[in-house]
Amino acid sequence: MYYVYLIECGDGTIYTGITTDIQRRLKEHSSGKGGAYTRSKKVKKILYTEQYIDRSNALKRETEIKGWRRKKKLNLIKNQS
Repeated sequence: MYYVYLIECGDGTIYTGITTDIQRRLKEHSSGKGGAYTRSKKVKKILYTEQYIDRSNALKRETEIKGWRRKKKLNLIKNQS
């Protein structure tokens, strides 16, 4: 299983990524090993996740969401069921 996730950073920005293990990836981001963006912005919490059966579909969705403006990302988070 693959997950697309959105995390809130310390400066209020929203980071989007994919992983096979949400908790492990959050720990990596929080410890500064998750990437340059989250290392500099600091991670607050996971805002949203979606589950995919394969990496290809997860990557497509990640790319789609990364192209969205902040308002659309916030609407996605707000409308999660």
